[in-house]
Amino acid sequence: MATHDDGPRSSGGYSDDGFYSTSTSGAGGGAHHFDDGTRAFGGDTSRFDKDTSTFDTSGYTPVDDFAPGARGGPYDEAAHYDEDDRRKPFGWTGSADLGLLVLRLALGGAFLGHGAQKVFGVLGGPGIDGFARTLADLGYREERILAWVTGLTELVGGGLLVLGLFTPLAAAGILGVMANVIAFRYGGQLFPPDGLRRFLNPNGVEQEVAYAAMAFALVFAGPGRAAIDYNRGWFRHPLLTGILCFLLAAGATAVTLLVFRD
Repeated sequence: MATHDDGPRSSGGYSDDGFYSTSTSGAGGGAHHFDDGTRAFGGDTSRFDKDTSTFDTSGYTPVDDFAPGARGGPYDEAAHYDEDDRRKPFGWTGSADLGLLVLRLALGGAFLGHGAQKVFGVLGGPGIDGFARTLADLGYREERILAWVTGLTELVGGGLLVLGLFTPLAAAGILGVMANVIAFRYGGQLFPPDGLRRFLNPNGVEQEVAYAAMAFALVFAGPGRAAIDYNRGWFRHPLLTGILCFLLAAGATAVTLLVFRD
């Protein structure tokens, strides 16, 4: 690209003399220009090159080499390498992924066991019939349907958490189950008379609250990269997915308490 200074260097005005002249110094291709080191008419047309301590009379400026190591280093000033470019872009970290994996395995594994106890009667569990009788004693209607729904939610939800598949939905299901247990044990009282003692005693709800908090975290944080869900739509939009699944869990909890409870 031809460029000129802001004004002529002599009374004769601008000149195109030598505009397309051939390089004689062996310099590579570049942009022809008149700069502060060049006089357009009859004077010294040399330009001092501070890097080589020589004068360039070609009238051309070599194009910079943007490749790494142009002057011997991996990235140097000749390559116009900006130090800020070395900063690692924001993204998931290995530590967060490991933490989410452990969280999924712990919560999912626990509810795989609870679900298997309720559905199959293994590991000392009551099975569907025994769990349905327990629900009836606690004042729930349609206890057999509710037993199947609860048992399968725990069993399937736990398995999906372990695999990291449909993680927000699976965690929301477990969150809904725990919300029902907490609401029942607290008897509908936000501030029970015995206060924290009800929360901390052996028959309290501290374990259920811990499970609920773990499920809530997975609803909104997602499964991490060590999961089948990785890079799926709900993985890339965790907040929106988390809000929808949380609303689903809240709705299921409300229906259970209002419809199936005497």
